[in-house]
Amino acid sequence: MTQEKIELNVRTAVRDRYSKIAETFEAGTAADCCSDTATSSCCGDSDADARNEVVHLSAIEKFYKEADADTLPEEVTGLSLGCGDPVTLAALTPGQSVLDLGSGGGIDCFLAGQQVGPEGHVIGVDMTPAMLEKARANKAKVGADNVEFRLGEIEHLPVSDASIDVIISNCVINLSTDKPQVFREMYRAMRPGGKIAVSDMVTEGELPNGLKDSLSAWAGCVSGALDVEEYISGIKEAGFVDVEITPVYLDRDQVDDAVRQLGGEIQLDGLSKEAVYKAVFSAKITARKPV
Repeated sequence: MTQEKIELNVRTAVRDRYSKIAETFEAGTAADCCSDTATSSCCGDSDADARNEVVHLSAIEKFYKEADADTLPEEVTGLSLGCGDPVTLAALTPGQSVLDLGSGGGIDCFLAGQQVGPEGHVIGVDMTPAMLEKARANKAKVGADNVEFRLGEIEHLPVSDASIDVIISNCVINLSTDKPQVFREMYRAMRPGGKIAVSDMVTEGELPNGLKDSLSAWAGCVSGALDVEEYISGIKEAGFVDVEITPVYLDRDQVDDAVRQLGGEIQLDGLSKEAVYKAVFSAKITARKPV
């Protein structure tokens, strides 16, 4: 199978998974990518397994302690699929233009919109029409006039050159099969002096091939993650400077989800389960485009 075919298959799997989450989501439930949920999980094995999960802290309680996410309706917060809080990390100011890569139901866009104010502007980009439909309905519910959503892939961003002050993303870049292209597109879209503020999954050391090769795992939280040093190098090679990464280690059940979805049929290539736990983490990533 050619690399182009592999990338197409992965992209299709990711789009299908997130479409299903959007289409089956109901307010009052959670669809948290990196935790156990009551209804669906992009880290879980199946709908039946997900429904039988024990409900732990939601993404809102885990990641948005410093944000005003509790001011948003359940139609927004229930569709939070991230692994961090890039909006707080970005330290936004009024009047800035913000781009969210893989905006999903829109939670980070709406939080960013509150911070940049009516003189600012937020663009959310997502490749899943069903998610865009949810996000646009949420925009009308929230009344976020300074937020818009566009259909597109993060490898080919539908924005003009040097038009964005801050780029945020929440557990999405790891899903791309061409991360260097994503970093180049981020650089192209950003104004000189602009900032990246990303929450994403990274690894320290190689993951077993079985995880990386699984399409269902690509649509989850773990197996598409780059090694942390490769991630840093990719951002620097795109032209960014002052790259900083702060690790946020996961609950063990989050890693178990990604392994369990493969039905226990893969080999861990000699790694102990303890080593896998330590190898995968969520990271707070910031960088700057030179002036």
